[in-house]
Amino acid sequence: MTASFPDPAAVVPLIEDAVMAPSMHNAQPWKFLYRPASGLIELHGDPGRAMPHADPDHRALHVGCAAALFNLRVSAASAGWGADVRLLPDPDDPWLLAAAGLREPGPTDGDLATLRPAVRRRHSSRFPFAEEEVPPALVDGLRAAALLEGCRLAVPDAWHTDTVLGLVHDSEHREEMDPSLVAETMAWTHAGTPDEQTRPDGIPVNALGPKPSGRGGFVRDFGRSRRVPGRGWATFEQKPQIVLLGTSGDRPEDWLRAGQALQRVLLQATADGLVTSMTSQPLEWPELRWTVRDPGSAMTHVQMVIRLGYGPQGPATPRRPVADVLDIR
Repeated sequence: MTASFPDPAAVVPLIEDAVMAPSMHNAQPWKFLYRPASGLIELHGDPGRAMPHADPDHRALHVGCAAALFNLRVSAASAGWGADVRLLPDPDDPWLLAAAGLREPGPTDGDLATLRPAVRRRHSSRFPFAEEEVPPALVDGLRAAALLEGCRLAVPDAWHTDTVLGLVHDSEHREEMDPSLVAETMAWTHAGTPDEQTRPDGIPVNALGPKPSGRGGFVRDFGRSRRVPGRGWATFEQKPQIVLLGTSGDRPEDWLRAGQALQRVLLQATADGLVTSMTSQPLEWPELRWTVRDPGSAMTHVQMVIRLGYGPQGPATPRRPVADVLDIR
């Protein structure tokens, strides 16, 4: 019997969910190719949306694309499909990051489908969180979510959290001293002009959040080098709750696993009523990145710093239309 695969129209909603994933500076560096005859969806990185200064080895690009891949898996499961994923399937094409073959659903796909409502609700919140502690049971659930994708989630204690906070501020100052990095960040930050109101990528003004007052906040300040009229100040939580997502290796396939684990953790946190934000600033400097990890931990390479808590849900950031990122062949 000939296998039947979704027609292109049925794949469009899957891609609409996939592109809701976070990416560095909201550059959305992905392209998808659907092959209806085989039910195969290819995920390609888009080098035209890479960050040559902040992300020269494309680690963050891989992480963001893999987060979109996880959203695709969730959406497919919700639509009644499973997906067999192969990472880096073609050694001769490093920009072909993954291939997902659609199939009949399996026993674990139902767990993925339960995360579908969180796909559209998850937004990065660059606003202050409450000082309320996240219950250990929820953190344990996030640890389990990371493990399901082959990664680890570490909860740093007080001294380690202070160390990471210091590294975040150190990396901010380093970026300020590098004109090429400042220009790259500003290129992906909206200034609030009428033309940018309809821009389908980057960080819009309403998503910047307030400027942090004093020493505090793990939030990347995209308005740091740009004057934004009407943007106020706020005091962020004194004891931010962070977790570190990491891997044992640091190759492209590890980055792709980390991106899927990141999105699974973020969606689970959203489903649990938490709000989140992320920072990779200290991870963008090789001389700082190794100091982010706990030397006593089995986690060798930190791939993302995630802030958890309770507070205002961040606004939705723009997304490119599916027509711009999906090809059918």
